[in-house]
Amino acid sequence: MHSEILKPVVAMIAWTLVMLLWMLATRLPAMKASGIDLGTLVGTKPADADRGLPPKIQWVAHNHNHLMEQPTLFYAVCGVIALTGTGDGANAWIAWAYVALRIAHSIWQATINKVSVRFAFFLGSSLMLVALTLHAALAVFR
Repeated sequence: MHSEILKPVVAMIAWTLVMLLWMLATRLPAMKASGIDLGTLVGTKPADADRGLPPKIQWVAHNHNHLMEQPTLFYAVCGVIALTGTGDGANAWIAWAYVALRIAHSIWQATINKVSVRFAFFLGSSLMLVALTLHAALAVFR
């Protein structure tokens, strides 16, 4: 048996890998077109690419970076919820809502990137994370 909350966790990991592939599929050809040779780069940072690549290409990379930030808290809190046996029902649905909002955030940021809408997706997913954290705290501290 496993906790239902692990399903959205795996979905979030899979989505992050989709964004990694999307980033590679767009960024590597753009680097080549810009005359950037990976073989000659030494000690650069991802932000250095912002100066040499079109912004729209960088949007996908920026989103992939975002998926390495806040979702780490999602993974941790879902682990706590799964370990406390409270990962079914409402918590699983909240976790799915988090994943759906993060996917919407990714697609929006990688394509249209109007910040006000992107922020709404971020805020919604953050509220789901707060709810999961409160539920984890109730399960651990009761």
